[in-house]
Amino acid sequence: MNDLAYSYDLTDEPDYEIIDGQTYMMARPNVNHDRVQANVRRIFDNYLKGKRCRTFGEVDVFLSDDDNVIPDVMIVCNPDIIKKRGIFGTPDLIVEILSPSTAHKDRIMKLAVYEKYGVKEYWIISPEAKSVDVYILKDSKLILDEVYYIYPDYELDRLNERQKALIKREIKVSLYDDFYVKLDDIFEYID
Repeated sequence: MNDLAYSYDLTDEPDYEIIDGQTYMMARPNVNHDRVQANVRRIFDNYLKGKRCRTFGEVDVFLSDDDNVIPDVMIVCNPDIIKKRGIFGTPDLIVEILSPSTAHKDRIMKLAVYEKYGVKEYWIISPEAKSVDVYILKDSKLILDEVYYIYPDYELDRLNERQKALIKREIKVSLYDDFYVKLDDIFEYID
């Protein structure tokens, strides 16, 4: 045993989510997941300073008795649903950051739940692929609006100038007319 003390309180309950009445344990995030989450929160916080909407990360969201989720990052514009214990209602924008153990849940199950409760915008970020899938609520359906990628150098080398000019390097956040997020900022410090 070394001199470093690890302080784990074994009486604390592990994080879990409830989706359609089923309980799912949550894995702890890796370093790239944490960096992406911190980058997105910083970007959102900087833009939203002085505005009505607020950024939250890893806070309980109580959608119903059968649906309690903990998104990686979210924007909430309705102050009435913000309570000390968590968010009691539907966030306006939710971001989930993929890991191998959560990909199916984030892409299938949570997409359906977020659509059911009327989340206006849903991002699925893959730190490994350096991609962001953006879904926008249209006619009560979350529709894939765009997939954004950071292209690796070997792929960029194969594109001509016209193709390179078509690459989208910013995400337009639907909640505001002037809110754009650069992909490079989301994936800053990602190995």
